[in-house]
Amino acid sequence: MVGSGVELDATMSSNGSLANGKSMERLTLADEESFDPASVVTEPVPPVVESNGEDGEKRREIVLGKNVHTTCLEVTEPETDDESTGDKEAYMASVLARYRKTLVERTKHHLGYPYNLDFDYGALGQLQHFSINNLGDPFIESNYGVHSRQFEVGVLDWFARLWEIEKDEYWGYITNCGTEGNLHGILVGREVFPDGILYASKESHYSVFKAARMYRMECVKVATLVTGEIDCNDFKTKLLPNKDKPAIINVNIGTTVKGAVDDLDLVIRTLEECGFSHDRFYIHCDGALFGLMMPFVKKAPKVSFKKPIGSVSVSGHKFVGCPMPCGVQITRLQHINALSSNVEYLASRDATIMGSRNGHAPIFLWYTLNRKGYKGFQKEVQKCLRNAHYLRDRLREAGISAMLNELSSTVVFERPRDDEFVRRWQLACEGNMAHVVVMPNVTVEKLDYFLNEILEGRSIWYGDGKVQPPCLAADMGSENCCCTLHK
Repeated sequence: MVGSGVELDATMSSNGSLANGKSMERLTLADEESFDPASVVTEPVPPVVESNGEDGEKRREIVLGKNVHTTCLEVTEPETDDESTGDKEAYMASVLARYRKTLVERTKHHLGYPYNLDFDYGALGQLQHFSINNLGDPFIESNYGVHSRQFEVGVLDWFARLWEIEKDEYWGYITNCGTEGNLHGILVGREVFPDGILYASKESHYSVFKAARMYRMECVKVATLVTGEIDCNDFKTKLLPNKDKPAIINVNIGTTVKGAVDDLDLVIRTLEECGFSHDRFYIHCDGALFGLMMPFVKKAPKVSFKKPIGSVSVSGHKFVGCPMPCGVQITRLQHINALSSNVEYLASRDATIMGSRNGHAPIFLWYTLNRKGYKGFQKEVQKCLRNAHYLRDRLREAGISAMLNELSSTVVFERPRDDEFVRRWQLACEGNMAHVVVMPNVTVEKLDYFLNEILEGRSIWYGDGKVQPPCLAADMGSENCCCTLHK
């Protein structure tokens, strides 16, 4: 039961009413007593979307998430006596307090998405009273004086050092999310090579293919190895028929599902072997999560502007642990002139995508980079990799198919049969696979808690022997599959 007294597990009719005859109402002030955002609600069954494979083969059906209109909080006009009675303020305070309880509970059971939830930015609370907006170019002030460019450029310089490019040779900015970094990097590639073809592995983040649609670019999907990294033999096959057109390549520094790292050096060598000189290709490196982890992994290949790459982007709300979505995008200064233009209204230049940008995000990033430094990040990376190996080993010991790529903290394993279990632990799933992304806030104790629950669940799902766990040999290799055929 929630909010308006409507039973949300009732079957919905085609006109939007519920099978019990009650209408689907939004939550209002009168609902305060019964509304509990922390309660676990059984939602109406969401619509099912069919997913077809590249060759048209039938794949697992995708069940979309709940319709938020069933639980949304209505915005209502204040009553005339609200100012004197304080009822509205009390109601809003109550909703926020209960919402905080929800956040605490959902954070406790968060494992499937790459967000570092281990942070404390209490010292920055004093800045929340200001509307900080970094309009336009980070390196040129605008007429709007409430900005944080001095923090932003300091953060950009830190990443420029990390990726080995001189201050006078790079341009970049702090984006509003990781997707914006990909959109910008690929846009720069398109501006450098207007007739270029975009190449991306089929396991690239969906934002890469979104960019291709937005920019009306010809896009070629490249096959992947079972690990999830790009198959450079297939890449060569796709390149050779298009030698007359420049190549724009998305290289993954950690794929979305399997955490696979594309071999940047092999990609460059493949381009060279196919006759592409360095002035006929542009490489964007999508390092959303692992772009900041790899520099601190021993013997890991380098992502560096000393190699012929065009841009690199990372997310700030993932490994760094910024509480709002943001990211860092860096490209070569020589490429940016095609995008940049003077804006009289700002008294500045702008080559960003969004224009207005969150001025608080650079301060949060600056604060964390200063507190942790290179040694702090290295310590956290080692902890994540160690705990990821622990989880992989425990799953395999329990007879559960599991895979962990080298250089990765993403543990891929057999998808739980119970969708309620998936929602409880907020697992990211694809086909018969699910994954846990081991971040700095994920402790061994939390992993043990999760393991105990999944083992208990499997005793129910497979206990009677009527249903067997799926074979995942095609998804993660027979050596990682624990089905009856391969274990």
